[in-house]
Amino acid sequence: METHREKQGPVAQPTQRFSDRVDYYIKYRPGYPAEIITFLTEVCGLTQASLIADVGSGTGLLSRLFLENGNRVIGIEPNIEMRSAGETYLRNYPGFTSLAATAEATTLPDQSIDVVTAGQAFHWFRQQEAVVEFRRILKPGGWVTLIWNDRQIDTTPFLQVYEHLLQNYATDYRAVDHKNVTHDHFGGLFGQSLKLKTFSNNQRLSYEELEGRLLSSSYAPLAGQPNYEPMLAELRRIFAAHQRDGTVDLKYTTLLYYCQF
Repeated sequence: METHREKQGPVAQPTQRFSDRVDYYIKYRPGYPAEIITFLTEVCGLTQASLIADVGSGTGLLSRLFLENGNRVIGIEPNIEMRSAGETYLRNYPGFTSLAATAEATTLPDQSIDVVTAGQAFHWFRQQEAVVEFRRILKPGGWVTLIWNDRQIDTTPFLQVYEHLLQNYATDYRAVDHKNVTHDHFGGLFGQSLKLKTFSNNQRLSYEELEGRLLSSSYAPLAGQPNYEPMLAELRRIFAAHQRDGTVDLKYTTLLYYCQF
């Protein structure tokens, strides 16, 4: 199969990969299903009094889910652009605190946190170091919850051609895809107590929204980079071929890995 990948220059460090995509990320990334809160309440004993450390909090999408439940949330985010965007996005929630720190060194006190969570982020961490840090900051019996919106790649004709577009035009898509981190890998880090719960999630997008969603991905070339114009030309073509009433659906399976420490 012919591909259109070209060398794009140095690969950004994980803490810097989204610096030039913040606006796209805020506007076009999917949120998380509210059913997550119900599940954590029933299975993990989450209450409104639970203190949450949202590690890799980014623009605040996952933090907001817990804040709306009445929780206090400490957002841990090393990327200044993403952290600033999250602080603005969550400025009306007095229960939110923002820290410039990393997953491996959160600066939080020992045994101070009820739930550590990470949304769309754990695969960017130095994972063994992060797990050690999670153990340090969690209260005895605390929980770790790792969450991803996992885009479906072959359940509809549109999703199949969209995946093909990414494989052809994205810069380092295969290398950084979170699908590279498997349940077996997590088991090696967290032990046999790790469990998985899944939820359905969906985005119905106009062409403008679909383009923004694509450009929010760290592996998508941006304006001025090789493959940017050909990629968008192909995106317009597949949107026109698959849209219904001016929209297409990006379908996700939201993955929730959880374990108790």
